[in-house]
Amino acid sequence: MTEYLDLIMFAALMVAVLSGFPVSFSIAGVAIAFAYIGWMLGVMDVSLLGALGQRAFGLITNTVLIAIPVFVLMGAILEKSKIAEELLDTMGRSFGQLRGGLGISVVLVGALLAASTGIVGATVVAMGMIALPTMLRAGYSPSVASGIVCTAGTLGQIIPPSTLLIILADVMSNAYQQAQYEQGKFSVEALSVGQFFAAAIVPGLLLVALYLAYILIRGALRPQDMPPAEIGLAKPDRREVMAAIVPPVLLIFAVLGAILGGVATPTEAASVGAIGALLMAGRRIGINPRLILIGAGALILLGLLAGAFPVRLQRSDNGALEWVIGGFYTVLALIGLVAVGLALRAAIRERIIQDALSSTLTMTAMIFATILAAGFFSLVFIGLGGEERVAHLLENLPGGPTGALLFVMLFVFVLGFFLDFVEISVIVLPLVAPSLILMGHDPIWLGILLAINLQTSFLTPPFGFSLFYLRAASPPEIRTEQIYKGVVPFIGLQALGILLVWALPFLATWLPKALF
Repeated sequence: MTEYLDLIMFAALMVAVLSGFPVSFSIAGVAIAFAYIGWMLGVMDVSLLGALGQRAFGLITNTVLIAIPVFVLMGAILEKSKIAEELLDTMGRSFGQLRGGLGISVVLVGALLAASTGIVGATVVAMGMIALPTMLRAGYSPSVASGIVCTAGTLGQIIPPSTLLIILADVMSNAYQQAQYEQGKFSVEALSVGQFFAAAIVPGLLLVALYLAYILIRGALRPQDMPPAEIGLAKPDRREVMAAIVPPVLLIFAVLGAILGGVATPTEAASVGAIGALLMAGRRIGINPRLILIGAGALILLGLLAGAFPVRLQRSDNGALEWVIGGFYTVLALIGLVAVGLALRAAIRERIIQDALSSTLTMTAMIFATILAAGFFSLVFIGLGGEERVAHLLENLPGGPTGALLFVMLFVFVLGFFLDFVEISVIVLPLVAPSLILMGHDPIWLGILLAINLQTSFLTPPFGFSLFYLRAASPPEIRTEQIYKGVVPFIGLQALGILLVWALPFLATWLPKALF
């Protein structure tokens, strides 16, 4: 029995997580119990746990993961300031009179929110409360409407910036370095968050295109499922459309452009995004739009000029020109500071900042507690021989590298029915990714395949988080089985997206190769 202790440990983890006990405590509790059992049976050297302190210190000093709370704060500010409502209203009136037009508008808004907030729960709840009743009043099939809203919300996991991609970048980078060490290389390469963001852009847009194509085709074949909205809806004019769409698009370009262009690290770009989100919130809650625009323009100009023409005023050999440029930079900074200060005061008055900080702290604590507990779990699992078992299993599967990858993808897909993406990312993937990379799979391509697979876990019953979010936010006439039925076609589209990226690896690899 002792030779199967690692498998029993993994099964015990499944039972503990499904029991409803907090996930991080379940993971740590199982690790403690099996470390003690392994020590008592003489099959584990507990001195291995001495590395736990080093792992904890590595977690809290990890410069990649620091970006998570700042990106979450950016998304929380946008969500609390009701940016989604304005986008949904404008896009719904733009496309509503087409067959499937409301569905198209929900997917497009989901893509925009994904690239600007990256928070699945907030997006699904917002669209469930705003768009779903409108779609039902227009005569949409309840299952179709529910499936569209659920799926559009999950785009926040694959379209950057995304918490999932940040965690995956860290996991895959560590796996890639481990694989290089096992190959005898001691001058190892690392992978960056920017590479994974770049790699996810085309696959993310591919999924959006698949969703839109499905909605258009179904609207043409079964018009009774997605009829046009009522004619009384007034189409927005160009100014309304620009006012709703341009700010989030500029925010997306500022954040992703800074990362992909090598101008800023992910953490620095996330800070820029949080300031941009605050300015957008200020415009939304009544600050003079012209003042917000002037402040944002001053900060953008300051960033561009300071990057191109840096000035060090503390140097003793500065001439008059350097002092003039420094003074100009100071004026730009003060203009931006005034706009940010006014937006911050208004956001505090409306309790947007307080609610956003509360959401950020809650989500950040959950993610980091899970990662810390998973580090403990993996140490015990390795001590019980689990890592060798996994490597042996993958190496001896029929089909070679392709068979091993297919097995892992199916295993992750099944786990997605029961576990959250964070647990799968930090417990399962560190065990299987090094072996897959050693078999010759490109780590970035592999990471994007796994990201799309993990995104699907938000849609798979019975524990898909998007299903729970929509169930809580949907009107009472929507039944749970209708939500489950509605997401089935989109799970199929997710599988099609995985197959396309698998068959055409350049979809995920050409952009990071071009940029990095």
